[in-house]
Amino acid sequence: MIQHRYADRVRQFSPLRLPDVPPNVISFGSGDAYPGGMPDMLGSARQAFTEFRSEVLQYSAAKGLPELRQWVADYVGSQGTRVTPDHVLIVNGAKHGLDLVCKLFLSPGDSVVVTKPTYMTALPIFRGYEAVFVEIGQDAEGLLTQELEECLRDIGRKGQPLPKLIYNIPEFHNPTGITMSQRRRIELVGIAQRYGILVVEDDPYRRIRFEGVSVPPIQSFDQSNCVIGLGTFSKIVAPGLRIGWVAAAPDVIEKMAWFKSDGGSCPLTQRLILEYSRAGYIIPHVNDLIRIYASHRDTMLKALSEHLPEATASKPHGGYYLWVRLSEHVNTDKLLPVALRHGVEFLPASVFYATTGPANYLRLAYSYSAPDAIEEGMRRLRAAMAELTGQPRPGIASASQRMTRDWGPGNS
Repeated sequence: MIQHRYADRVRQFSPLRLPDVPPNVISFGSGDAYPGGMPDMLGSARQAFTEFRSEVLQYSAAKGLPELRQWVADYVGSQGTRVTPDHVLIVNGAKHGLDLVCKLFLSPGDSVVVTKPTYMTALPIFRGYEAVFVEIGQDAEGLLTQELEECLRDIGRKGQPLPKLIYNIPEFHNPTGITMSQRRRIELVGIAQRYGILVVEDDPYRRIRFEGVSVPPIQSFDQSNCVIGLGTFSKIVAPGLRIGWVAAAPDVIEKMAWFKSDGGSCPLTQRLILEYSRAGYIIPHVNDLIRIYASHRDTMLKALSEHLPEATASKPHGGYYLWVRLSEHVNTDKLLPVALRHGVEFLPASVFYATTGPANYLRLAYSYSAPDAIEEGMRRLRAAMAELTGQPRPGIASASQRMTRDWGPGNS
């Protein structure tokens, strides 16, 4: 039997380990799209395979279809960011873009600033490049820029290398749902310019706004190419298409294209999205998603108040998630396997921290499950809480009685 000689980064890597999810579980875990809200792309597919057959079945340009890069430049530019197609790289989803950012800028031991908590899937990407984390807190206005500047000053006083990147999700932050204020965005750009650090603005949820006034992207305040923007069609069309983009200075885009191991992202899915968008379908589709997800959010907040009155959660103005605080004595790592036995899934706080954080938080995704499944899932979560804490509540039927019903996302 061969002895595999893994790279150092593999030996040092601690993968995320969550319990297996049994069948018939109501999912509040991953931020999957609602199946009932999937777009009808048959017409675009027919057009792709006829009018553009020789293109979509061929290799693609490394930077992406020129027409799609122009569409993305216009789309991003409509929010005040100054971009041309030369600033745009088409990638296989925003995480592919983040991976390319790391490939260009991170050497082993370089540090990265992240919020506390932060997007769970970004953490293993950074760890794969052997990054060191600098965690900065948040409040209702988002990342604490004063704390960040004080931290950077302290690093400088000690003669240590400054972080290479500041990673943030400013719009409907994952997992907290916080939207960073315009004041903080401007302050963040100023800090990045003064200290020579790149800001990576991961912005997948921007268009999924239910109420309130949109705040301009961080990149729109950038005059010195210190911000790299990541975007995706996953939240506004369909995640399975795996198409996103990077918006950055042309020299950065050029170098990223060198390191794209796929050569060029799939031309078929690029063309599908392009023709779907050109036909005028994307705005009505996004409006449908806003209506659906706002309803899901409101259903979940109501059910949370009814079944877990001791829990607290802010009302996000968009996005996919609730960040829920439970009683201090509840450990959500211990709650998860109990909840799975009761037929409901969530993500515990521990997966969202680069180091450690409070154990009594959990993230609930309201995107995937239908309203009646959301209500049932909250009943199951209440039953799991009762079992964990030894405080059963009367009037709640056993989860095993209810799990015989198909609580799929379309059952409403």
